[in-house]
Amino acid sequence: MFSVELPPATMAASVAAAAKMDPLVGRSLASRYSDWIFEALEELPGNFLISDPCIAGHPIVFASRGFLGMSGYAREEVIGRNGRIFQGPATNRRAVIEIREAIRAERTMQINILNYRKDGSPIWILFHLCPVFGRDDGQVIHFVAVQVPISRRASVGPRQGLDCTGGGTGFFVGTCRKEMRGEVELGRNLAVDSFVDSDNRGLEAEESCGASDVEKQNALDASNAVLSTLTHYSELTGKIVCRTRHVSFDAAPLPSSLHISLGRIKQSFVLTDPQLFDMPIIYASDAFLSLTGYTRHEVLGRNCRLLNGADTDLQALQQIKESIGAAKACTVRVLNYRKDGSTFRNRLLVSPVRNASGKIAFHVWVQMDEEAAKVDEQGLSPEMKQLGAVGAVKVAVRSLSAAAGPSSRT
Repeated sequence: MFSVELPPATMAASVAAAAKMDPLVGRSLASRYSDWIFEALEELPGNFLISDPCIAGHPIVFASRGFLGMSGYAREEVIGRNGRIFQGPATNRRAVIEIREAIRAERTMQINILNYRKDGSPIWILFHLCPVFGRDDGQVIHFVAVQVPISRRASVGPRQGLDCTGGGTGFFVGTCRKEMRGEVELGRNLAVDSFVDSDNRGLEAEESCGASDVEKQNALDASNAVLSTLTHYSELTGKIVCRTRHVSFDAAPLPSSLHISLGRIKQSFVLTDPQLFDMPIIYASDAFLSLTGYTRHEVLGRNCRLLNGADTDLQALQQIKESIGAAKACTVRVLNYRKDGSTFRNRLLVSPVRNASGKIAFHVWVQMDEEAAKVDEQGLSPEMKQLGAVGAVKVAVRSLSAAAGPSSRT
């Protein structure tokens, strides 16, 4: 298998071209790090991917040359896609679930898994996953996934012909079998919208062949190199990332799975936490940032009054306060201010959001510039679009809290 090494400038152009399928993917790295981040990552040894859980579908936003060489994929075939593309008929279902749970819990993990190259040939790898946190808000910004081929050769049945050599890699990890049994049909689809979404395929294992201590250390070293590079180049922009969570205010960061669900909602809205002092904003949609001109780190941790100004109607603000106190929804029209000082007439819907146990977990504030408000192609009025956004937020929060159980705040 050939791999052609591109010069850094060509490599960056290749990444940009591959990301054109989704502008959010293209901005995932470029908006947080220095312009040199692509070249710096390309110079790192090892086989790794970087994914963005804040974009719907949790796509891959960077693939190293080592990974591309081992998997046989071209960069444009990987960027913007979910990691499920590396799974195949014998990918271990239990390993996929373990990775999914690590993503939900936003924690580091190592596991072995069988994946597939582009040509369909299987390969066992040691998979090392670690989150990358934003220093200011404590949110997971990216996941780094390092893959180290397991060099030990396993004894397998003649029908499968599987190997544990280092000739290639997939993205997910399972246990390395000595014997592979037939494919097991799983009756329940456990697929979730995360980086490790999978279908119902999977095999049971009789015996496993683990990675060596050297391979485990290699995975850790490669992960540390990537994290150090990301941290350094984020410091150049002031949007600093780190390998451990640090929150600048007292909110517990939202789980990545909730971020993914909220990211699908295209309306302008924020979530505030009534359990914290002064009800700070703990989530802001991209449409809200576009409408108001603020960046995310300028909004998180602040009260919604940051949009108020000299001519904001005090009667409307009192109506909002009373509705929050009564745990009811309300709609008001209020003059608000963007970051640059310009004003807009905001049609604002504020509604409590209850978790699966019925407790108010958040308040959602849906904004709409009345001058831009109009009936869309589907015949939805501004009011219906706002109510739809509130409904989507409620479904996302209740689904998460029901899945997490009674111990979860949400």
